[in-house]
Amino acid sequence: MSDTVVLTARALLLDMDGTLVNSDAVVERCWRRWAARHGLDADTVMQVVHGRQGYASMALLLPERSMAENHADNDRMLAEETADLDGVVPVPGAADLLSCLVSLGAPHALVTSATRELAAARMGAAGLALPRVRVTAENVGASKPDPEGFLKGAAELGVPAADCVVFEDSAAGVAAGLAAGMRVVGVGPRAAAHGPTVQIDDLTRIRVEVAADGALRLVLVP
Repeated sequence: MSDTVVLTARALLLDMDGTLVNSDAVVERCWRRWAARHGLDADTVMQVVHGRQGYASMALLLPERSMAENHADNDRMLAEETADLDGVVPVPGAADLLSCLVSLGAPHALVTSATRELAAARMGAAGLALPRVRVTAENVGASKPDPEGFLKGAAELGVPAADCVVFEDSAAGVAAGLAAGMRVVGVGPRAAAHGPTVQIDDLTRIRVEVAADGALRLVLVP
């Protein structure tokens, strides 16, 4: 087993899909149907969509299409994804981590490419409480891998970017966290290939403590 890694932080910024919530079944269903409608290879599509807002994925996959068309298509996809919650489950350890952060009074925020409605639906389906501070698709002008969402999350919490630790699972999310000047804990096997600061199998592999100076001490077992 790899050695234990200890990180210190003043705040945690948590992605949702793939990090707190396993929604892969829904994402696969919806995006594979979308790929078929547009005559695209579904496996190629699935390599692009994780972590990004839908319109941003569509812009990469259908570069000849206007952004207005992508946004309209994304609205349809969001309605489809929000209505389909079959198979949405918590990532192991997610409920305990969120409860721990609340009990410790640890500053934390949800930073997701999902809309408010989709985030509420998926967190509810997984039985997870929504963090008080949330940065969703409506709050940003650019999708991950742009760092805007994480920088806004840090600003909402009043914590410098360098003192934040991001939890992410996707290439776009890991890149966004690093671009924000933050350390990134990669959650799950998908994250391992994208260069996070440290990678863990799931959220059962973390213990959060409060140090004497009030900082958060993250004990991670890769």
